Amino acid sequence: MSYKLEDVAKLAGVSKTTVSRVLNNRGYLSQKTIDNVYQAMSQLNYQPNAAAQQLQKKKTHIIGLLFPAIAHPFFGELVELLEKKLYLKGYTVIVGDSMYDEKKEEHYLRQLLSHQVDGLIVGTHNFNIQTYNKYSGLPIVSVERILNDEIPTISVDNYHGGVLATQYLIDQGAKHIVHTSGHTYPNMPSSLRHQGYIDTIKKHHFTPHHWEVEFELSHGEKDIIFSRLLDEHPNVDGIFAGNDVEAAQILSLIQRKYANANNQPLVIGFDGTNLIRTVLPNMPTIVQPINDLADTAVTVLENRMMNVPTQSTYMLDVTLYEGINQS
Repeated sequence: MSYKLEDVAKLAGVSKTTVSRVLNNRGYLSQKTIDNVYQAMSQLNYQPNAAAQQLQKKKTHIIGLLFPAIAHPFFGELVELLEKKLYLKGYTVIVGDSMYDEKKEEHYLRQLLSHQVDGLIVGTHNFNIQTYNKYSGLPIVSVERILNDEIPTISVDNYHGGVLATQYLIDQGAKHIVHTSGHTYPNMPSSLRHQGYIDTIKKHHFTPHHWEVEFELSHGEKDIIFSRLLDEHPNVDGIFAGNDVEAAQILSLIQRKYANANNQPLVIGFDGTNLIRTVLPNMPTIVQPINDLADTAVTVLENRMMNVPTQSTYMLDVTLYEGINQS
């Protein structure tokens, strides 16, 4: 059933004029009224096409960035680069640290719809992706997360990264290799790292070992999991960690557990941020081209804002950093 503006007004308990003012961000409106209107729109799955059209005409020169855990080196570096590049193009940037906060994510989408921002670049880990089906025609670009077929996704070749990391450990002589990662979701391109690991392990006729470690767990919770991993795999000689921060955490545990051992398990990370390569220059990692990711995201978003056709996916390659002072 197709609903109209008056249906939204009736459900929200306001006039059609008030609904129009909410959608066009005109005049003073209480937050309660705004919330009621958007709640009614969501309940009716009402798509305000007129507002989407107006969005192309009314510009705020404000871009929203919505990412999880921006204190994390990878997301922090990416957001910093995006902010700099957008600022140089004349945009003001607002940043939202969403993690798994669905309400905050919905809030930013409402800002886009009500003309408070011109576009969004998102990389959230909230999996309530059905929300985005209501906003497919608007200027949104996703980084490392597939939202739907209409919103462009920018990612790296995660599968190749998984192959590179696993092959590196094998080339160093490792045979009992464990891969740690979060749950493998079909809408997360990073899940392909695990498939690269599996295929490479099987190619060499080794046994795969996967430990699921969710990204949002605390440092202490991960410490317990990684300690158990080392206890339950006494023969482990290689670990492909889900990201560089977890690789560094595992390395710290190994150095304490195997302080006097000659042959400690090798660890390789994933992300290759400037911070990690500066603090841990000897740790091998798979390097994501973060600057190129930021450039591509900004270019694609501007194209979306100008109604220039864009691809559904953009994939950038990764490289292997072996660390310095490696034998």
